[in-house]
Amino acid sequence: MNVSCPNCGKQLRLSDKFRANLQNLKADQKARVKCTQCAQPFQIDGSVLQKGAPSPARRKILPQSGVKIKPPSPPDVSWLKDGVFEGQEVVEEIPLALVLMPEGEARKNVVKAVEGLGYRAELSDSVDAAIEKMEFVNYSSVILHADFEPEGLGKGKFHTFMCTMSMTRRRYIFFAIIGKDLHTLFDLEALAYSANIVVNDQDVPYFGTILRKAIPDYESLFGPLMEELRVLGK
Repeated sequence: MNVSCPNCGKQLRLSDKFRANLQNLKADQKARVKCTQCAQPFQIDGSVLQKGAPSPARRKILPQSGVKIKPPSPPDVSWLKDGVFEGQEVVEEIPLALVLMPEGEARKNVVKAVEGLGYRAELSDSVDAAIEKMEFVNYSSVILHADFEPEGLGKGKFHTFMCTMSMTRRRYIFFAIIGKDLHTLFDLEALAYSANIVVNDQDVPYFGTILRKAIPDYESLFGPLMEELRVLGK
């Protein structure tokens, strides 16, 4: 079961334990969830469990009996005190990284690096499939190799897609570009390509180390700015 963060729109998957706790809430109680993307807390109540459930008026009747199906008795909620739960304990949300690279040892190194940092890596072998994934999935990180498209970075369809993406989504994606002509961690070059970092092919074996340095720097620099923009509704 998923719920959407009202602040940034991130889809959060609720654990079975949290769904059970949510079902046990009293009518005036709410549970607290902390978004794993924007880190902002919000509250939900048991009504989210009713989405998609059939209304009482449409409840099925047993064949030839005329007896309505009796729902199970509500669970014992005497153990609940205040109905407050910390989001980090109940939300099962693994950050996703989309890796767009030609098949080979370098791609294996990148996948190993991002998974070592707690991401779940997803691969795509075509530009159209990658763009379709981006339309429906909120990726925390995207890694693109300059040779993934024959047109390169200048005219590549996916790179153009990233450059023209709405900033309401783009600012939450850590975008890294890898290529043989790039200079690792050269900020001006990354800015020219609308990326967060650039990495030279020769430094791919150290990609995990590079991310461990670059991602905290990125969050430290842009985190307060993104929060202000969120408060302003931008």
